[in-house]
Amino acid sequence: MTKPFKLRVLPLLTLLLVGSVSLIWGFHTVRVQMASGNKDDASLLEAYRHVEVASVSDALEQIVGKKMYMTHRMRPIFPSKFAGVALTVHLKKEENDDPAALNGMLAAIDSGQRNSVYVMEVDDGTDIAGMGGLMGTAMSARNYAGAIIDGGVRDVAYLQKIGFPVFALGIVPSTSVHHYRFAGSNVPVVCDGVAVNPGDIVVADADGVAVVPRAAAEKTLALAQQLDYKEHSMYAIIEKAKSIVEAVKQVGRL
Repeated sequence: MTKPFKLRVLPLLTLLLVGSVSLIWGFHTVRVQMASGNKDDASLLEAYRHVEVASVSDALEQIVGKKMYMTHRMRPIFPSKFAGVALTVHLKKEENDDPAALNGMLAAIDSGQRNSVYVMEVDDGTDIAGMGGLMGTAMSARNYAGAIIDGGVRDVAYLQKIGFPVFALGIVPSTSVHHYRFAGSNVPVVCDGVAVNPGDIVVADADGVAVVPRAAAEKTLALAQQLDYKEHSMYAIIEKAKSIVEAVKQVGRL
Protein backbone atom coordinates (compact mmCIF):
# COMPACT_ATOMS: atom_id res chain seq x y z
CA MET A 1 0.00 0.00 0.00
CA THR A 2 2.90 2.32 0.70
CA LYS A 3 4.46 2.13 -2.81
CA PRO A 4 1.32 3.15 -4.74
CA PHE A 5 0.87 6.05 -2.33
CA LYS A 6 4.39 7.31 -3.08
CA LEU A 7 3.79 6.99 -6.80
CA ARG A 8 0.72 9.14 -6.50
CA VAL A 9 2.38 11.79 -4.29
CA LEU A 10 5.60 12.26 -6.31
CA PRO A 11 3.86 13.30 -9.54
CA LEU A 12 1.73 15.68 -7.51
CA LEU A 13 4.80 17.24 -5.88
CA THR A 14 6.47 17.50 -9.28
CA LEU A 15 3.41 19.20 -10.70
CA LEU A 16 3.28 21.67 -7.82
CA LEU A 17 7.00 22.42 -8.15
CA VAL A 18 6.78 22.99 -11.90
CA GLY A 19 3.67 25.09 -11.43
CA SER A 20 5.37 27.23 -8.82
CA VAL A 21 8.42 27.79 -11.00
CA SER A 22 6.17 28.68 -13.93
CA LEU A 23 4.18 31.09 -11.78
CA ILE A 24 7.34 32.78 -10.48
CA TRP A 25 8.74 33.00 -14.00
CA GLY A 26 5.43 34.38 -15.21
CA PHE A 27 5.53 37.15 -12.62
CA HIS A 28 9.15 37.83 -13.55
CA THR A 29 8.25 38.06 -17.23
CA VAL A 30 5.39 40.48 -16.51
CA ARG A 31 7.69 42.61 -14.34
CA VAL A 32 10.33 42.71 -17.08
CA GLN A 33 7.74 43.59 -19.71
CA MET A 34 6.34 46.35 -17.52
CA ALA A 35 9.80 47.71 -16.81
CA SER A 36 10.92 47.67 -20.42
CA GLY A 37 7.66 48.73 -22.07
CA ASN A 38 6.89 52.30 -23.16
CA LYS A 39 4.80 54.48 -20.89
CA ASP A 40 1.21 54.78 -21.98
CA ASP A 41 -0.25 58.23 -22.50
CA ALA A 42 -1.86 58.42 -19.06
CA SER A 43 1.34 57.73 -17.14
CA LEU A 44 3.34 59.95 -19.49
CA LEU A 45 0.99 62.87 -18.91
CA GLU A 46 0.94 62.29 -15.17
CA ALA A 47 4.74 62.52 -15.14
CA TYR A 48 4.67 65.71 -17.22
CA ARG A 49 2.30 67.28 -14.68
CA HIS A 50 5.07 67.03 -12.08
CA VAL A 51 7.84 68.76 -14.01
CA GLU A 52 8.26 72.48 -14.57
CA VAL A 53 7.60 73.90 -18.02
CA ALA A 54 10.93 75.75 -17.80
CA SER A 55 12.72 72.39 -17.49
CA VAL A 56 10.67 70.96 -20.35
CA SER A 57 11.61 73.98 -22.49
CA ASP A 58 15.31 73.54 -21.66
CA ALA A 59 15.12 69.82 -22.41
CA LEU A 60 13.42 70.48 -25.75
CA GLU A 61 16.15 72.92 -26.74
CA GLN A 62 18.74 70.18 -26.19
CA ILE A 63 16.79 67.32 -27.75
CA VAL A 64 14.79 68.95 -30.56
CA GLY A 65 17.24 71.77 -31.13
CA LYS A 66 14.75 74.59 -31.56
CA LYS A 67 12.36 76.90 -29.72
CA MET A 68 9.22 75.02 -28.66
CA TYR A 69 7.82 77.50 -26.13
CA MET A 70 5.23 80.23 -26.63
CA THR A 71 5.94 83.89 -25.96
CA HIS A 72 5.20 86.05 -22.94
CA ARG A 73 1.93 87.04 -24.63
CA MET A 74 0.40 83.60 -24.01
CA ARG A 75 -0.95 83.95 -20.46
CA PRO A 76 -3.47 82.09 -18.27
CA ILE A 77 -6.80 83.56 -17.24
CA PHE A 78 -6.04 82.22 -13.75
CA PRO A 79 -2.98 80.38 -12.32
CA SER A 80 -2.96 76.96 -13.98
CA LYS A 81 -0.75 73.93 -14.47
CA PHE A 82 -1.65 71.09 -16.82
CA ALA A 83 -0.39 68.63 -19.41
CA GLY A 84 -2.37 66.96 -22.16
CA VAL A 85 -2.58 65.83 -25.76
CA ALA A 86 -3.11 68.43 -28.48
CA LEU A 87 -6.44 68.52 -30.31
CA THR A 88 -5.92 71.22 -32.93
CA VAL A 89 -8.41 73.56 -34.62
CA HIS A 90 -7.78 76.26 -37.22
CA LEU A 91 -10.07 79.21 -37.96
CA LYS A 92 -9.48 81.33 -41.06
CA LYS A 93 -10.60 84.92 -41.32
CA GLU A 94 -13.63 85.30 -43.60
CA GLU A 95 -16.62 87.61 -43.33
CA ASN A 96 -19.73 85.50 -43.90
CA ASP A 97 -23.44 85.02 -43.20
CA ASP A 98 -23.17 81.24 -43.16
CA PRO A 99 -24.77 79.77 -39.99
CA ALA A 100 -22.72 76.60 -40.50
CA ALA A 101 -19.35 78.35 -40.85
CA LEU A 102 -18.14 77.21 -37.42
CA ASN A 103 -19.94 73.86 -37.16
CA GLY A 104 -16.70 71.95 -37.70
CA MET A 105 -15.19 73.70 -34.68
CA LEU A 106 -18.07 72.55 -32.47
CA ALA A 107 -17.84 68.99 -33.79
CA ALA A 108 -14.10 68.99 -33.05
CA ILE A 109 -14.75 69.97 -29.44
CA ASP A 110 -17.25 67.14 -29.05
CA SER A 111 -14.68 64.68 -30.41
CA GLY A 112 -12.16 65.42 -27.65
CA GLN A 113 -11.44 62.99 -24.85
CA ARG A 114 -10.06 63.12 -21.30
CA ASN A 115 -6.65 64.85 -21.22
CA SER A 116 -7.18 66.63 -24.55
CA VAL A 117 -5.76 70.14 -24.83
CA TYR A 118 -7.71 72.34 -27.23
CA VAL A 119 -5.12 74.19 -29.31
CA MET A 120 -6.66 76.82 -31.59
CA GLU A 121 -5.04 78.93 -34.29
CA VAL A 122 -7.14 82.01 -35.05
CA ASP A 123 -5.77 83.87 -38.08
CA ASP A 124 -5.00 87.46 -37.08
CA GLY A 125 -7.12 86.83 -33.99
CA THR A 126 -5.49 88.76 -31.15
CA ASP A 127 -8.66 90.83 -30.71
CA ILE A 128 -11.09 88.02 -31.53
CA ALA A 129 -12.37 85.63 -28.84
CA GLY A 130 -11.57 82.17 -30.14
CA MET A 131 -13.52 80.63 -27.28
CA GLY A 132 -15.76 81.52 -24.38
CA GLY A 133 -17.91 80.05 -21.65
CA LEU A 134 -20.00 77.67 -23.77
CA MET A 135 -17.01 76.04 -25.43
CA GLY A 136 -15.17 75.93 -22.11
CA THR A 137 -18.14 74.22 -20.45
CA ALA A 138 -18.17 71.54 -23.17
CA MET A 139 -14.44 70.97 -22.79
CA SER A 140 -14.71 70.80 -19.02
CA ALA A 141 -17.56 68.30 -19.26
CA ARG A 142 -15.42 66.13 -21.53
CA ASN A 143 -12.49 66.32 -19.07
CA TYR A 144 -10.13 68.30 -21.26
CA ALA A 145 -6.90 69.28 -19.53
CA GLY A 146 -7.16 72.87 -20.78
CA ALA A 147 -7.10 75.14 -23.82
CA ILE A 148 -4.45 77.19 -25.61
CA ILE A 149 -5.86 79.93 -27.86
CA ASP A 150 -3.76 81.78 -30.42
CA GLY A 151 -6.26 84.59 -30.14
CA GLY A 152 -8.49 86.04 -27.45
CA VAL A 153 -10.83 84.55 -24.88
CA ARG A 154 -14.05 85.86 -23.34
CA ASP A 155 -16.54 84.89 -20.60
CA VAL A 156 -13.53 84.78 -18.32
CA ALA A 157 -15.54 85.14 -15.11
CA TYR A 158 -17.52 82.03 -15.98
CA LEU A 159 -14.43 80.05 -17.03
CA GLN A 160 -12.87 80.99 -13.69
CA LYS A 161 -16.05 79.93 -11.91
CA ILE A 162 -15.99 76.42 -13.42
CA GLY A 163 -12.21 76.25 -13.04
CA PHE A 164 -11.42 75.51 -16.68
CA PRO A 165 -7.84 76.58 -17.48
CA VAL A 166 -7.25 78.66 -20.60
CA PHE A 167 -4.11 80.32 -21.92
CA ALA A 168 -4.72 83.03 -24.53
CA LEU A 169 -3.17 86.13 -26.08
CA GLY A 170 -5.66 88.39 -24.35
CA ILE A 171 -9.15 88.90 -22.96
CA VAL A 172 -11.63 90.47 -25.39
CA PRO A 173 -15.45 90.63 -25.63
CA SER A 174 -15.63 90.00 -29.39
CA THR A 175 -16.97 87.01 -31.32
CA SER A 176 -15.69 84.92 -34.19
CA VAL A 177 -19.23 84.32 -35.49
CA HIS A 178 -19.69 85.85 -38.99
CA HIS A 179 -16.00 86.81 -39.06
CA TYR A 180 -14.31 83.40 -39.28
CA ARG A 181 -14.75 80.02 -40.91
CA PHE A 182 -13.67 76.60 -39.67
CA ALA A 183 -10.58 75.54 -41.64
CA GLY A 184 -9.86 72.14 -40.13
CA SER A 185 -9.32 70.05 -37.01
CA ASN A 186 -6.52 67.66 -36.10
CA VAL A 187 -4.31 69.46 -38.60
CA PRO A 188 -0.91 71.10 -38.06
CA VAL A 189 -1.31 74.61 -36.66
CA VAL A 190 0.98 77.41 -35.51
CA CYS A 191 0.11 78.71 -32.07
CA ASP A 192 1.90 81.88 -30.99
CA GLY A 193 4.78 81.00 -33.27
CA VAL A 194 5.10 77.34 -32.26
CA ALA A 195 4.22 74.48 -34.59
CA VAL A 196 1.71 72.10 -32.99
CA ASN A 197 0.70 68.77 -34.46
CA PRO A 198 -2.27 66.66 -33.34
CA GLY A 199 -1.13 64.32 -30.57
CA ASP A 200 1.78 66.48 -29.39
CA ILE A 201 2.15 66.91 -25.63
CA VAL A 202 1.24 70.41 -24.42
CA VAL A 203 2.46 71.53 -20.99
CA ALA A 204 1.54 74.77 -19.24
CA ASP A 205 2.24 76.43 -15.91
CA ALA A 206 2.99 79.87 -14.44
CA ASP A 207 6.09 80.19 -16.66
CA GLY A 208 4.16 79.66 -19.91
CA VAL A 209 3.45 76.97 -22.50
CA ALA A 210 5.71 74.46 -24.24
CA VAL A 211 4.92 71.90 -26.93
CA VAL A 212 6.61 68.50 -26.99
CA PRO A 213 6.60 66.62 -30.31
CA ARG A 214 5.12 63.20 -29.59
CA ALA A 215 8.14 61.37 -31.02
CA ALA A 216 10.41 63.13 -28.51
CA ALA A 217 8.08 62.92 -25.50
CA GLU A 218 9.85 60.17 -23.53
CA LYS A 219 13.37 61.57 -24.02
CA THR A 220 12.22 65.09 -23.23
CA LEU A 221 10.48 63.96 -20.06
CA ALA A 222 13.53 62.05 -18.80
CA LEU A 223 15.83 65.04 -19.33
CA ALA A 224 13.31 67.50 -17.87
CA GLN A 225 13.06 65.35 -14.73
CA GLN A 226 16.85 65.39 -14.40
CA LEU A 227 16.96 69.16 -14.83
CA ASP A 228 14.19 69.62 -12.27
CA TYR A 229 15.99 67.42 -9.74
CA LYS A 230 19.28 69.27 -10.15
CA GLU A 231 17.69 72.69 -9.87
CA HIS A 232 15.63 71.80 -6.82
CA SER A 233 18.72 70.30 -5.18
CA MET A 234 20.56 73.59 -5.64
CA TYR A 235 18.19 75.66 -3.52
CA ALA A 236 19.41 74.10 -0.28
CA ILE A 237 23.05 74.39 -1.35
CA ILE A 238 22.63 78.09 -2.17
CA GLU A 239 20.91 78.78 1.16
CA LYS A 240 23.59 76.94 3.13
CA ALA A 241 26.63 78.23 1.24
CA LYS A 242 25.09 81.61 0.44
CA SER A 243 26.61 81.18 -2.99
CA ILE A 244 25.10 80.34 -6.37
CA VAL A 245 28.63 79.86 -7.74
CA GLU A 246 29.19 77.05 -5.25
CA ALA A 247 25.85 75.45 -6.14
CA VAL A 248 26.63 75.49 -9.85
CA LYS A 249 30.07 74.05 -9.11
CA GLN A 250 28.55 71.16 -7.12
CA VAL A 251 25.57 70.38 -9.34
CA GLY A 252 26.61 71.68 -12.72
CA ARG A 253 23.24 73.21 -13.57
CA LEU A 254 22.13 76.75 -14.23
